Amino acid sequence: MNAAPADLRRWLTARLMALCAAETTSGQEDVGLPVLRELLQELGAVVVEQPVAEGRTNVLALWGNPRVLFSTHLDTVPPYFLPRIEGEGLIGRGTCDAKGQIVAQLAAVKTLLDQGREGLAWLGVVGEETDSAGATAALGLADNLRDLKVLINGEPTELKLATGQRGVQQLCLRCEGRAAHSGSPDLGRNATWPLLDWLQRLRQQPRPVDGKLGPELWNLGLLQAGEALNSVPAKAEAHLMARTVPGSTFLDDVRRLAPPEGSVDLRLDEPADLYPSVPGFEQAPMPFGSDAPALRALVPGRMVVLAGPGSITVAHTLDEQLTLTDLEAGVELNRRLALHFLGD
Repeated sequence: MNAAPADLRRWLTARLMALCAAETTSGQEDVGLPVLRELLQELGAVVVEQPVAEGRTNVLALWGNPRVLFSTHLDTVPPYFLPRIEGEGLIGRGTCDAKGQIVAQLAAVKTLLDQGREGLAWLGVVGEETDSAGATAALGLADNLRDLKVLINGEPTELKLATGQRGVQQLCLRCEGRAAHSGSPDLGRNATWPLLDWLQRLRQQPRPVDGKLGPELWNLGLLQAGEALNSVPAKAEAHLMARTVPGSTFLDDVRRLAPPEGSVDLRLDEPADLYPSVPGFEQAPMPFGSDAPALRALVPGRMVVLAGPGSITVAHTLDEQLTLTDLEAGVELNRRLALHFLGD
């Protein structure tokens, strides 16, 4: 960026605070468009805006004929809270997930442009935290990106390159019973008990560990049964999300352990995705998902990197933050990655 460290810090801090001051929770991402447009105009980008839905717009910025595409998401999770600075810490919704990624990537682009390099692009997509509608729509921008060599997708990975990401399965487990008055439960059949027993059997099943992606695991997110305290529940449901590894038998295990009155509804099934290593860069498993599996389709050779500053352990929390040191390191990481794929 041809700036002294103090100047660089001021640049990074001002841009990140401005981006985080706009409340862009999923569904209202366009609230942040004015600040983003100003930043891209400052960098001299050719900007393509792609409407996805009302109030939701993907943004593609181009510098020359792109060979390296940086990407991340524009939306944040609720609840929104205003950014603030405490010492070296930049605290606020989106500071690491993922507006800090935007600033780290665009600062790297600025550095490379100042060195006379081109062949760069940046893509911000809507809806990563909910429906990935932006990533799906972004595939329609492929005509602008025919010569890409790599997609560098920004997420808080503690500056390591992700080995990939686990698959996702969302399941609804149901049990049917028979309603009765709570004073005569023997005349009914409580649907809750076989469901709880089913979940306990599933909890006792060991899950595999993948050498690149880490352990397979599942979470019981919703448990619903009954309509009143004085009635025996005739229906009970459990909603599960599993983070699966290649060769997973999770769905088969759920079905195998089901009671006679149980049924399984598979509502989402996305396979695991493995990412190649890059010489000179450390890799590590990551516990979260991203839009990288969908967006890598923009690259003719499907080369993808998932990396960025910050930690997923504070993302989505009321302590979400990113230090200036990490942000600066993220700029350098993105700069080095871009140079690697530009052939330098």
